[in-house]
Amino acid sequence: MPDGQSERQLLEGPKSRLRELRTVARVTREMMRGFRALHFVGPCVTVFGSARIKPESAEYDLARRVAATLAQVGYTIITGGGPGIMEAGNRGAREAGGASIGCNIRLPFEQEPNPYLDVSVDFDYFFVRKMMLVKYSYAFVVMPGGFGTMDEMFEALTLIQTAKIHDFPVVVMGSDYWGPLREQIDGMVGTGMIAKADTDLLRFTDDVDEAVEHIRSRTVERFGLQKKLRPLRILGERGLQQWTMVGPESD
Repeated sequence: MPDGQSERQLLEGPKSRLRELRTVARVTREMMRGFRALHFVGPCVTVFGSARIKPESAEYDLARRVAATLAQVGYTIITGGGPGIMEAGNRGAREAGGASIGCNIRLPFEQEPNPYLDVSVDFDYFFVRKMMLVKYSYAFVVMPGGFGTMDEMFEALTLIQTAKIHDFPVVVMGSDYWGPLREQIDGMVGTGMIAKADTDLLRFTDDVDEAVEHIRSRTVERFGLQKKLRPLRILGERGLQQWTMVGPESD
């Protein structure tokens, strides 16, 4: 099926029962492929940002540096797998000797896997891809971006605000770019649309060390990340970082 058509057809409204069943099977197959590929990647930090950012830009350099520093701490860096900020995040991780993951969406434009990926998983469905970017992450770094970046950021914030996931740290970098959004969020507080405490879910900073320490102190120390048993190669399992959250749900 042409790029983008699977999700478009899903969202076009009711289809025959057989076609709906086939869609469920495709979505399930895509989810299982993602689970299998990412189960042993270790605790990730997801880097969100625009595919349109150029390598010579300050935003690209900032994303590259924060990803490299996070990789040195021991995190796997996961992005949408494409160019721009996504490439910068994966590149920084690779150059720092860390693990680099891409969850790539099949699109007719703008989205080709970047060359800095240790593991690349392709998705047809945006909602499955977004689930993967959240499921394996202990923190989120948001760089300048457009509709897609804002969608991903507010998806994570909504899940945190409604306690669907833990209150993982969300770091927003690029103060000049995100200044109007910060004012908008303050306005939401002023009108009672969100609580003042909700603003604590975000940390705005352009300082790499501050961003990394904010993430480290709220993940490694809070969740007790420790070494984990290695994957079983005989079962075709792969592992990049040997860390996990200690707890009864770990397996």
